[in-house]
Amino acid sequence: MVVVSLAGSPSQRSRSGVLLEHGRDWLQRRGIEVVSYRVRDFDAEDLLHARFDSPLVRRFVEHVALADGLLIATPIYKASFAGALKVLLDLLPERALAHKAVLPMASGGSVAHMLAVDYALKPVLAALKAQEMLQGVYAVDAQIHYGEPGHPSSLEPDLQARLEEGLEQLHAALARRPAPLDPGLLPERLNSAQWSI
Repeated sequence: MVVVSLAGSPSQRSRSGVLLEHGRDWLQRRGIEVVSYRVRDFDAEDLLHARFDSPLVRRFVEHVALADGLLIATPIYKASFAGALKVLLDLLPERALAHKAVLPMASGGSVAHMLAVDYALKPVLAALKAQEMLQGVYAVDAQIHYGEPGHPSSLEPDLQARLEEGLEQLHAALARRPAPLDPGLLPERLNSAQWSI
């Protein structure tokens, strides 16, 4: 199984990025391959001018197409998710998240913005036809602690428990996905079938 993780913060260091790191590590410990992207790695000109032919944009689109799920995290600014993230999501094809499970995560300054995941981010992901949209995890910035050099970042116990619950749901959703068909199976069955007219 493959999951694409997408960090929506344009900052080098972000609390939503810490959430994503914890989620990525949790999935990798369970044998899931995680391919990581950050909006800050994309050329701003490519995003602003919607350059679908940008090599990094093309690679991102290909990885999303091949993935079983998406783990996405964003900071909440002005009661909505990061604008740079919206610009990148706009470069995905219309049905890019069809047949995929998605776990959205966000961090913000206060609990007042916790519904931004539901009313701002989830509608965009639904427009991309996400097959299974999970509840989502919202964290108040004070619940996330940056690690000092040589020490890992940490989450408050309540947030850690909610994140693990969301990741368990994502893991279960990935396990429910049907196994891909072998591309050689249909021609083989057609050739061996007995036809009568």
